[in-house]
Order: sequence, then C-alpha cells, then structure tokens
Amino acid sequence: GKPSMYKIMLCCSAGMSTSLLVRKMVDAAKERDLPVQIDAYGVAEFDMQFPQYQVVLLGPQVKYMLKMLSEKAAPLNIPVQPIDTMDYGMQRGDNVLNYALSLIAAAH
Repeated sequence: GKPSMYKIMLCCSAGMSTSLLVRKMVDAAKERDLPVQIDAYGVAEFDMQFPQYQVVLLGPQVKYMLKMLSEKAAPLNIPVQPIDTMDYGMQRGDNVLNYALSLIAAAH
C-alpha cells in the first residue's frame, strides 16, 4: 500500500542551499494533497539522519559523494540519487518531488 507519509531527505554541503527547494517541494506536495516530510541536511549529518527517510536526494555540490553515500544506505534499501542539475538550478520543486516519489515507489 501507499505509505502514510512520504519521507524525503535532501543532502547538500551545508543544509542551507537546498532549503528553498525543500519549500517548493512541500508546496507542490500540498497542491496534490500528498502527505510529505521533506528535510535538508548537510552531508556531515547524513549518517545520523538518513535511516529515518525513504529516499535521499543529493544537491549538485555533493554529487561526487554519491557512491559512498548510496553504499551506506543500500543495506536499508534507501535509494540515494543526485537531483537533476537543471531542476536544481531552476528550483523546480514539482519535478524533484516527482523524482523522489518515483524512487520511493521503485524501492518498495
């Protein structure tokens, strides 16, 4: 069945650079009446935070850490993927939300 709450984590170098995108994703989810929890963290907090989420999306600044971070999340079956650079640059919250939801669906 569908999860009662979609939990999405964004990860960037400091946690601040993705905060606007988080807001836009939350707005897009509200428009669709989707229950979401979307939080942004700096990469230093990754280990502590990621087990609480269903998917982790990486900002462009930390994309180089993709292999290491996805290996950490693999045992818990939590997908880790980079945010599309164009969507990130143009702050397309709805596109990034769609991507996150498709990754959650594929993992379950």
